[in-house]
Amino acid sequence: MKRKEHYNEATHLTVSEEIRVRFNETDPLGIVWHGYYITYFEDGREAFGRKHGISYLDIHKSGYTTPIVKSTCEHKLPLRYGDVMRIETAIVDTPAAKIIFRFTIYNGNNEVACIGETIQVFLDSEGTLSLNIPPFYEEWKRKVGLLK
Repeated sequence: MKRKEHYNEATHLTVSEEIRVRFNETDPLGIVWHGYYITYFEDGREAFGRKHGISYLDIHKSGYTTPIVKSTCEHKLPLRYGDVMRIETAIVDTPAAKIIFRFTIYNGNNEVACIGETIQVFLDSEGTLSLNIPPFYEEWKRKVGLLK
């Protein structure tokens, strides 16, 4: 039986980033190839990290890495070469030792083109999975109001 987990999307912790679809991201029909949406999620995570003080470099300085262990992507509408899209990235609050991001990509008409999610875990400098929230992440969660 699959365990149902309850998470709260921390709506105050979001970032919105505009990206122009590049030629190399499209197929011969000028439509974004599906694999590039994961790259757009990366753009969203990096923008989130810069804005909220939890970038990959911040995590690395604390002695951890955060590999992705799961990603989902649901395509709703196509994006095309030259489109200016907007990716909205939100962190999902969870008591577990992982980072969950939710993504919504909007096309130039503000219609949802794609939704997705990534889950990342914490590995220490030895590559050992952290089963508890690392101290730096707990401190960050307090700072941004996710922990009291």
